[in-house]
Amino acid sequence: MTAKRNTPVALIRQAAPFAIRAERASDVVAREALLDACFGENRHTRTCQRLRDGRAPAQGLSLAAVRQDGRLVGTVRLWHVSAGGRSALMLGPLAVDDGCRGLSVGAALMRRALAVAKGRGHGAVILLGDAPYYARFGFTAAKTGELSLPGAFERERLLGLELVEGALDGAWGMITPTGAALPEAKESQKAPRIRKAPLAVPHAA
Repeated sequence: MTAKRNTPVALIRQAAPFAIRAERASDVVAREALLDACFGENRHTRTCQRLRDGRAPAQGLSLAAVRQDGRLVGTVRLWHVSAGGRSALMLGPLAVDDGCRGLSVGAALMRRALAVAKGRGHGAVILLGDAPYYARFGFTAAKTGELSLPGAFERERLLGLELVEGALDGAWGMITPTGAALPEAKESQKAPRIRKAPLAVPHAA
């Protein structure tokens, strides 16, 4: 009898039009183009980008949504940060291709990312996004009121989720990056800029 093989690809549901898998090196160009389309050409100047510049994402927490033909239609990454002295992850950017609205790609990426983060023993996740959208995943501003970001941001959009109860208790001060340094060769890889209107759905910056 042939043993079943484990696969890193997680099908969202039977006959789903997309699947979630670990990000691959071959996804770089498509991912960068998608981020440009969703967030605009100035995305590298945004406040949260300061927590990602020169850093590698948290291990196992760079995920891609792909169609059955292999086309990348969604992306999310999480990054190691110190939240006022508390170890945490910063989620973002989360982006979904405009042609995949209504397929719950963003929700699938979020749920998968949070499940992986919890499974790897992380205690908390923080993001900058629209509270009404992210509340469905358990994010609130209940324990982020004393935290700050290295740049301008809207206080009500700084949200947190405890994967371990009490992980953000007493969190106070500046959120700073703590992830491994990214080699310059990888950091400088950019896709050609494309012009496209941003999506209307809420995203984590």
